[in-house]
Order: sequence, then C-alpha cells, then structure tokens
Amino acid sequence: MSTRAQQYAADVVAREQVTPHLVRLVLDVPGFVSTGIPDEWVGLVVPGQFQSRYYTVRSIVPSTGSGQGARLVLDVVVHEVGLVTEWALGDPVGQQVTITEPKGSFLPPVDAGWLLLVGDLTALPAMARIAVEHGGALPTRIVAEVPTDSRVEDYFTDGVEVTWLPTDGESRLAEVVESLDFPEGPGYFWMAGESAQMRAIRKHLMRERKLPSTHYDVMGYWRSVAQRQPRAVDPGPIWRAGKAAGKSDEEIWADYDAAQEATR
Repeated sequence: MSTRAQQYAADVVAREQVTPHLVRLVLDVPGFVSTGIPDEWVGLVVPGQFQSRYYTVRSIVPSTGSGQGARLVLDVVVHEVGLVTEWALGDPVGQQVTITEPKGSFLPPVDAGWLLLVGDLTALPAMARIAVEHGGALPTRIVAEVPTDSRVEDYFTDGVEVTWLPTDGESRLAEVVESLDFPEGPGYFWMAGESAQMRAIRKHLMRERKLPSTHYDVMGYWRSVAQRQPRAVDPGPIWRAGKAAGKSDEEIWADYDAAQEATR
C-alpha cells in the first residue's frame, strides 16, 4: 500500500533576481525537518499548478516565526518556459506554495581526503551548500559551467578553489571532467547537470578512473532538448476551475488527463 509523501505549506517571504537566469526565493516552512544532507532537494508546487519541480535547498536556518520549522533559500533556474519560471519571474512574495519531503544523496566515504564538485547552473546551490558545510574540513575544488551573465563571484564561501567555465547553452562537462587532474589519494567526486553529460561521466569514472562507486555521486538534474516547448495543455486553468468547483485533486487530475487525451 503506497503512502503519500510528507508535504508542507510554505510562505514566500522574499525574492531576489540573483542573475538573469537565477531567482532566489526565501520560504518560511512551518514543521519542516531537514535531512541534514547538504545536497538535499525538495519538490516545489506553485499556485495554479499541481505538478512539482525539484530544487536544491541552497541554505536552511530555523524559522523566525513562532513554532518549529525552517526558513529555506531556493535558487531557482529560470527559462523561457516552465511550470515555475512564469511564477518565479513575477511577484511571488506573500503567496503560499507546497514543499515536499526533502531528500539528499551526498555521502563522502570516511577515508575521503578531498572534495571535487563539478556542475552547471542547476548545480550551483548544492555545490555552494556542500562547500559551506564540508569545505572547512576537506580541501575542496569547484568547477562551475555557467553562462557568463550568471557568474556570481561571491556565490561560494571563502577557502575553496573555484573555476568558472563559460557556456553557450550546450554543456560540455563530460569533456571537462575527462581532462581534469584528480587529487592524489581517496576522495569524493560530486557532480550534477544535464543527464546525457552525466551518463558519459559515470562511464568515464567507472571505466577510465576506476573509482569505487562509494567515492562519487553523479546526478542528472535536467534533460537537454533542441527547443523548450510549451505544454500541450496548461494545467493551471484546469486546476483553478476544479478548485473553484470544489473538486478533489483526483477529480482535477482526471479532468487534466481527459484534456490531454483530447489533444491527441
């Protein structure tokens, strides 16, 4: 028997345009319990939608409000089209969103003597938090592939070595990793970015570097497409109409499925 994952109602208390492609949201989340894992991510469901998109928790502190909970900072990558993009580019402060139960995967082995973090724009929040929470204990190097206008010089904590790589939108991180000089001795390699690049890198780590599986974590955060296309059916109006009519989420999903089917 399946069980529904924990969800939290969260209030958007601040918004900042960090770069043209990166929006920082600050959320007060009553009752939120962190995993304590520095690359933890949560699902975000914004008003007018009932599908979630996943984002790394850039930082977390106890909530300033009454009762238990936390204040989360999410750095959201925005595109021309997306479930969250249109909302995040507007004025979300004061609105309520849904946050799902956090999960994380960062787990260095006990014998790790260094950290090597590599990623694109979507990986910046996780790399920044990892550097804050582990960079003081282990020598840490970061390689960040981002558009020139999204390079933030003070994004990472002091004391870590950072290499910024420009990109024209097409990731080349697989080539970059193949050319990197890894530190001597056992360590931990963490990486996130475009899925096809991550698959190539996993093969390289296994076949060429011959790293034990416990000494690296490589995750595909997104999939590259030739051109982002709007959804065939916008769920927003269906969600709003269903809620106005007093329908349950299951009934709204059925209406959405029927609308999708009608476009085929």
